[in-house]
Amino acid sequence: MRITFHGAARNVTGSCFLVECRDKRILIDCGLYQGKRETDEENLNDFGFDPADIDHLLLTHSHLDHCGRIPLLCKQGFKGTIVTSAASRELARLVMLDSARIHEEEARYRNSRAGRRRGREASVQPLYDTLDALNSLDTFIDIASFTRPHDLCPGIRTTFYEAGHILGSACILLELEEDGKQRRVLFSGDLGYNGRAILPDPAVPPHADIVIMESTYGDRLHKSLAPSLDELYQAINTTIARNGNVLIPSFALERTQELLYYLREGIEQQQLPPFLPVYLDSPMAVSATQIFRRHRECFDEETWAVISAGRDPFDLPDLEIVRDVAESTALKHTRGSVIIAGSGMCTGGRIRHHLRHNLWRKEAAIVFVGYAAQGTLARQIIDGAEVVKIFQEEIEVHADIYTIGGFSAHADQRELLRWHSQTGKPERTFLVHGEEKAMLALADHLTATHVEMPMLHQSFDL
Repeated sequence: MRITFHGAARNVTGSCFLVECRDKRILIDCGLYQGKRETDEENLNDFGFDPADIDHLLLTHSHLDHCGRIPLLCKQGFKGTIVTSAASRELARLVMLDSARIHEEEARYRNSRAGRRRGREASVQPLYDTLDALNSLDTFIDIASFTRPHDLCPGIRTTFYEAGHILGSACILLELEEDGKQRRVLFSGDLGYNGRAILPDPAVPPHADIVIMESTYGDRLHKSLAPSLDELYQAINTTIARNGNVLIPSFALERTQELLYYLREGIEQQQLPPFLPVYLDSPMAVSATQIFRRHRECFDEETWAVISAGRDPFDLPDLEIVRDVAESTALKHTRGSVIIAGSGMCTGGRIRHHLRHNLWRKEAAIVFVGYAAQGTLARQIIDGAEVVKIFQEEIEVHADIYTIGGFSAHADQRELLRWHSQTGKPERTFLVHGEEKAMLALADHLTATHVEMPMLHQSFDL
């Protein structure tokens, strides 16, 4: 039995872990690297294994940094099965097709630019294309339900547990048996935390011998939800009162639906204007919201109470769905509105156009409600940059900047330690999916287990 860390090793993106047992090779996640200038190179790099040798892939959830290289894996020879929840499968389809479109557009742009400058023929190929993404969907298998074991093959069994991170997200237990030896290996995936809207709390994890745990916020505590909501409502009310726009860069999956949920609550509780103009300018977020509505089995009791009262948890009195580019472009003329657009880290998507037209306005506000990796435009703004470059144009930052941590989809240090304390007495804990500073801070509190912080492609016997 062996585990090798082919991604998210002292890094927040590119999750990919390989478990070998009984001559079988099982991959946990296969994510895209995001955030840095070098990510194109990292994504093109060798996986560290032959995709054709992988028998099964277990997908914790559908964020791009966990599923984004699946089409490339299939393109390079993977013929096994991908096991995940039904909600994760639907969301992964959306995410991977959108990613393929972006890779295709980027390749066309680079080839066009090279042709204009040097008269060369097109030579840049997309990392993968739409057909690759569609082909990869043929290999997906839905689990029957959370907490119900699924036999992959003799001696290898997996069970999925609610992670509370995004719709359909899971922690994954692998029960391995080989040569009379047994190991219970638990992957946290990305963990949510108790008390969030829409999703149930993370399930109590099973006991395990080996734990592989995310550490995104291993060095800090989140602001609690109530003051975070107060800050969000205050930012909106203050900005709308001076006829400025509130821009909210938001991830299409989970964060956008959570924002719609709380904006609806704010209006119903008269903490926001009754006819607040809100524009949802993200085709992907619109589609994701439709998937959320189809998977009510994933909702918590609070959300079911809203539905039982005959209300849509994601609908607002004055919500405008922005679908095409012309409608999005026209928003540069709007004032006194809330604009929710992707991407959450401002690395692409329509939010960059809205930032270009609003970031320099003193009456505007930018509200960040999620994690921003090093090297992203969002992190530059959060860290206090006075000037940023958008579409090769230098834009001065005069808008009010808010960073509201209470909306994070990731558990903070307290919640991570609480979850880990419920896993029994694991012999070893591997910290992944975090920057080194966060890992070291979390490791200092994990005194009852041997802690490892693996390097990329490093292997360990189990």
